[in-house]
Amino acid sequence: MPRYRFNALNAEGAALEGEVSGQSEREAARSLERRGLSVISLREEGLQPSRRLPGARRQRRLRSTDLILALHELSTLLASGVGLAEAVAAQTRSAHHPRLLAAFESMSAALRQGQAFSQALMATGLPLPAYVEPLVRSGEKAGQLGRALHDAVAQMEYDEGVRTEIRQALTYPAVLVLAGLGAVVMMFTFVVPKFSALLNRADSLPWLGAAVLNTGMFAREWWWALVLLLAALAATAARFLRDPAARGRAYEWLERVPMLGTWRVESETAAWARVLGTLLGNRVPLLDALGLARSSVRAPGRRARLDEVARNVRAGATLADSLEEQQTLTPTGYNLVRVGERSGELPAMLQSLARLCEEAGRRRMKQFLALLEPAAILLIGGAIGVIMIGIILAITSANDLVV
Repeated sequence: MPRYRFNALNAEGAALEGEVSGQSEREAARSLERRGLSVISLREEGLQPSRRLPGARRQRRLRSTDLILALHELSTLLASGVGLAEAVAAQTRSAHHPRLLAAFESMSAALRQGQAFSQALMATGLPLPAYVEPLVRSGEKAGQLGRALHDAVAQMEYDEGVRTEIRQALTYPAVLVLAGLGAVVMMFTFVVPKFSALLNRADSLPWLGAAVLNTGMFAREWWWALVLLLAALAATAARFLRDPAARGRAYEWLERVPMLGTWRVESETAAWARVLGTLLGNRVPLLDALGLARSSVRAPGRRARLDEVARNVRAGATLADSLEEQQTLTPTGYNLVRVGERSGELPAMLQSLARLCEEAGRRRMKQFLALLEPAAILLIGGAIGVIMIGIILAITSANDLVV
């Protein structure tokens, strides 16, 4: 429903300003008049950032948590027995991100025109994972739209939780490394050059002392070149992270690193099994579900093996045998999938496999971080120690020459 910005006077003659909803400008004006207000001006309020209210802050970008919250509210309304059109219309009056409000307005209009909810949802252009559309479509066909949307939201919450957990786990080591690098740079830039006179007073210094002093003098004289080099490295890293092919090669490399590689494999297996189990639980065909679950895997080699698994299943092989032939899971995983196929409880077995891999992945991540933090401390402490030893050796050498 459109929203209008108004300026009006109340019965006491006081000026008022605010927003009102209405199907048209005339209806909005009548709504204000019924409240006893005399309308001075009334204009439609757009959702674009360029038309935001005066003094309002710059519109922040749409976060995944905003999207998850909005869809969670919608699935809750549907599960409570609220009609689809009414539930979507209710979301247009919620305090969501402007982009979400525009999306719900678009969905509401599409539903009034007779479009399916899945079609209206995907037409909004919201950044939804690939598995959302088939889940919603299958829920529509089975008359379980609320449940299907809830399962999609649960999977999105899981994905966001994994990302948040990794970011939080790496925050302290990252801060530690950056603080240590800052301390090393400060020492090379400001402390070491204070002893540069030793290079002129002593004809022969220990190699470590000479290396530390020369490095400090170089950093002080060519600091601008070092800044440009760091900026170039940062730009190269950002470009690398934006390149899907480069990220894929990085994931392939990480899988070969001891401990860290096992954690990556277990994490991707958990994501794949959870997505596949959710899709199958909502009656998405197996071949379609395999193709969609493949999108949750980031390593190109593992994706290629899953493509072969889908081809073998299409040719008539069982899922467990195809997975074992391509060596995509652990022996426990093959057994769970095989039991699920034989008992008709494949979605439940896949969810069990996802939980097992999640727990194993968390344990390995904790082990990795338990080693990473002291390693970072030793690395930074060792670098600072080398600098101090070099300065001390230079001072003692110069004193020996003077004596």
